[in-house]
Amino acid sequence: MTELRTERIDKWVRGRLGDVLVVETRDPVLVWQGGFPPVYGFAREEVAEGVLRPASGAAYPGGFFFGPQLPVAQWYDVVAGGEVVERGAWTLSDLPGRVMLTWEPRRLAWTEEDEAVGLHPRDPHKRVETLRSSRHVEVVIGDQVVAASDSPVLLLETDLPTRYYLPRKDLRLDLLTATDNVSACPYKGTADGYWSFPGPPEIANVAWSYSAPLPAVAPIAGRVAFYNELVDLRVDGVLLERPMSPFSKPEQRPGADDSAA
Repeated sequence: MTELRTERIDKWVRGRLGDVLVVETRDPVLVWQGGFPPVYGFAREEVAEGVLRPASGAAYPGGFFFGPQLPVAQWYDVVAGGEVVERGAWTLSDLPGRVMLTWEPRRLAWTEEDEAVGLHPRDPHKRVETLRSSRHVEVVIGDQVVAASDSPVLLLETDLPTRYYLPRKDLRLDLLTATDNVSACPYKGTADGYWSFPGPPEIANVAWSYSAPLPAVAPIAGRVAFYNELVDLRVDGVLLERPMSPFSKPEQRPGADDSAA
């Protein structure tokens, strides 16, 4: 059974649809539904008048991270400035008096204080840190060594595998194909470089890079990481077991639903 948990957060939170401010609060409530990233629950008076239009339909139209995981009391379209986000808001039977609005990419734009935040609200219980290392890291796909480095930066993030960010000079970029994919992460920023491996086996958007990450993870700037879930990764000669994570599923990786890595 999915567990509902809430927590008040001391932040100024605003959501916009196009140029229209549709919700604003200085007393937000974070709402967790089981093990999923949180969303904000807003009081009705914090949502601009006329923005919520009752809608029909039972299925959430967005991706893995964003939809309700508990019984929905009412769906709403979000309407402002001539734009409509179908079923972009909802109320929960177990949380009367609060309205959740979508954080699905390219639908609403959000800020916490004066900083833009994408994908989902930042979880105050989540840790992200980087560590410079001299471990020897090799990345193998099929029978090809696509990267080998003695100067990785390790990124450790709660509930995700350790990511190894490698200097580009240590990659065989000739074995990879650049794509135009981008993704957003509330803790790291915008991943604006992606590469696919053409095969065999063919793996879309298997590697990514942040050219201008958020200050908390500045050491990964310009470096490239691979999905541990999809490649053979050796650290100091030891082959790591491929972890299971939300990104093990093709539909949850960037290029499918714009979720972050």
